Amino acid sequence: MKREFWGMAIILGLLSCVGPFAIDMYLPALPVIADSFGAPVEATQYTLMSFFVAFGVCQLFYGPAADMFGRKPPLYFGLILFALASLGCAFAPTIEWLIALRFVQGIGAAAVMSIPRAIIRDRYTGTEATRLMTTVMLVISISPMLAPLAGSALIGPFGWPSVFIAVAAATVVSLLLAGFKLPESLAPADRVPFEFGAMRSAFATLLRDPAYMGLTLIGGLGMSSFFVFLSTASFLYTGHYGLTSTQFSLAFALNALGFFTASQFAANLGERFGSANVVRWGVAGFAGSASLMCALFAAGIDSFALLVAMLIVTNAFLGLVVPTTMVLSLDNHGPIAGTAAALGGALQMLQGAVAIVIVSQVFDGTPLPLVASIAVCALLALGLSLLTLRAPAQLAAAR
Repeated sequence: MKREFWGMAIILGLLSCVGPFAIDMYLPALPVIADSFGAPVEATQYTLMSFFVAFGVCQLFYGPAADMFGRKPPLYFGLILFALASLGCAFAPTIEWLIALRFVQGIGAAAVMSIPRAIIRDRYTGTEATRLMTTVMLVISISPMLAPLAGSALIGPFGWPSVFIAVAAATVVSLLLAGFKLPESLAPADRVPFEFGAMRSAFATLLRDPAYMGLTLIGGLGMSSFFVFLSTASFLYTGHYGLTSTQFSLAFALNALGFFTASQFAANLGERFGSANVVRWGVAGFAGSASLMCALFAAGIDSFALLVAMLIVTNAFLGLVVPTTMVLSLDNHGPIAGTAAALGGALQMLQGAVAIVIVSQVFDGTPLPLVASIAVCALLALGLSLLTLRAPAQLAAAR
């Protein structure tokens, strides 16, 4: 691959790690945070939910802003806000303050979710864009593999607030990287002046596009299943299976391995068999493995090794689905790529937030609510893929 391609992948991947690090690095701290504030598990899970709500909704503003002002100014704003909110989280006096500051943190993190997608669309399309997207995800894979371990290493000697201080420091490095190494990908001549009518028209165009909406929601259901895992895993692994925070971090990294390994094959498979077929096969595998996992645990088989193995397989299928649906959903919307990426990210984060709220109401410390929730997400994604990719016109739009 070209040197420029790899450079772009590394820069965008590192920038995109900012949001995931704010999630993955503090996952081992969730039980500790609950004990520290004397808060119930449900309230502690809301620190994730509030982050995802802001993370999702605010992409609706970053997308149009990136189309109007270029990609970099909104990115700067988001990174600065994220760093300040991270410091606030470190000194939160109550669980309510932490929930509120996590919301502010999500507002800043939204910039590094939608804007890198638009930058990829500015420079590449088709399978080349999928290849860059999956390469970016390979860089992002350091987050679920290293961030929980880093969090565990900090929590022991320094307490859970040190996690947020470390995240703030990493964000400053990302801000410098964006300022000095990331080129502006949207020329001034291609920028769209702010017009409320134009923005409303762009959103209306996207919401009326069945291929765009279907692909976005399929990817969102896949991400929702992972958000369900994020909100319950630390309590399940440490409480039900008796793992230490370090052991949880290692198991979490192992569960993420399937996703990021499989994602590296998405572009080549799409080039050979067609991206729509990759989505079909990936969703079918996701639904099949998730349903089998749910059936086994519903039958009374409660095995940590089985859970980890089945999650690796299930997440591997998601590694084919998520990056491919992201790229396909933007392919026909180049002139409004920033807005399209923002709306897609917002809808997917809101799906994830709803999933967290639902599972927090039924989670009882055992694996069954987790695997059942993942199976529901998978079966809904399967039904939606059958509707989205069945018509010839839709297939042409999502090839």
